[in-house]
Amino acid sequence: MFGKNKKEDAVERKTTSRNVIGKGTKIIGDVISEGDFRIDGILEGSLKTDGRVIIGQEGFIQGNVECANADIEGKFSGEFIVSDTLTAKTSANITGSVIVGQISTEPGAAFNATCNMKGAVKELSKENNDQKLKQKTA
Repeated sequence: MFGKNKKEDAVERKTTSRNVIGKGTKIIGDVISEGDFRIDGILEGSLKTDGRVIIGQEGFIQGNVECANADIEGKFSGEFIVSDTLTAKTSANITGSVIVGQISTEPGAAFNATCNMKGAVKELSKENNDQKLKQKTA
């Protein structure tokens, strides 16, 4: 409408979509989306999105989550893969396995999970390769 073609309008809708699983709602199954998600209810299954996942104080996810960013105030149990930043708020309770680019944990958050940081692994690998090259040339 008004100077935008259909492709631009479709891209705009795709990047701004927000999804909510409200308090009192329980979903069992797999969810795939390109937009952001806010969980105030319960999700048992997997969630895969290119956007942000927010688990509200009353929210709970049991399963696997893949997302770009996450803000956790509620409970999570399972495997969490966050390509950018995971923020665990004071009321967060996270258990399971977590793979992140960066992590921010506020005082009071319960974090009982194994954690791997992708950025740190890349840097260590680069340092090891640099050391190997120096050893070979010496």
